[in-house]
Amino acid sequence: MQMKNFIPKINEEGYIFIIIFAVVSLFFSLFSETLGWVGLIVTAWCIYFFRDPNRVTPDSEDLVISSADGVVSKIEEVALPKELGLNKDLGIRISVFLNIFDVHVNRFPVSGSVVNCHYHPGAFFNASLDKASEENERQYIHIKTKSNKDVVVTQIAGLIARRIVCHAEVGEEAKVGARFGLIRFGSRVDIYLPREVNILVHENQRVIAGETIFASLTNTYPKSLKYKFQ
Repeated sequence: MQMKNFIPKINEEGYIFIIIFAVVSLFFSLFSETLGWVGLIVTAWCIYFFRDPNRVTPDSEDLVISSADGVVSKIEEVALPKELGLNKDLGIRISVFLNIFDVHVNRFPVSGSVVNCHYHPGAFFNASLDKASEENERQYIHIKTKSNKDVVVTQIAGLIARRIVCHAEVGEEAKVGARFGLIRFGSRVDIYLPREVNILVHENQRVIAGETIFASLTNTYPKSLKYKFQ
């Protein structure tokens, strides 16, 4: 069996960091064997951080798929982002917190048309805090599905993360499960959904980008989750 079946590919955004870490490690090794080993370990972690494994995405226009690897930290009813002109409506926000060991490549949660992309500068609080959604640096991507549903995915910088990478462009046709960017070194991703969706995940659940089903767009809330939003 070929080695590529065991070793996931590296996202192109990581190459420069891997090279820098490797060169610095080599330099340190000239002066200290211990520092050389530390550098080697850090370089190995950098390679691991920027891994970009393939995913098998459920093919259905009705489903919302996770945009990030991590843990669902919060499911709540909130106003839709005012930056996108959707603040008059309420929606459901599902927040996923990524630690420094999670895959950080982000994927489209639904198929549709990208109708708006909005970057909002901000602070760098711990991404696990509730206020991170409103105060941290973030990038919004507003997608209109073929069934005319509004879905918003938000990349949020964290305490360590200082760089949001987003390749989505207005007018682009989003394909569910397709890569659209990443956030470097620890972060959070929020997905805003219409109130009438059927939520299929729960808080503290570990999810996988491009594979874990978040919700169904065509059904009502399951009875077990209705109490959260009343």
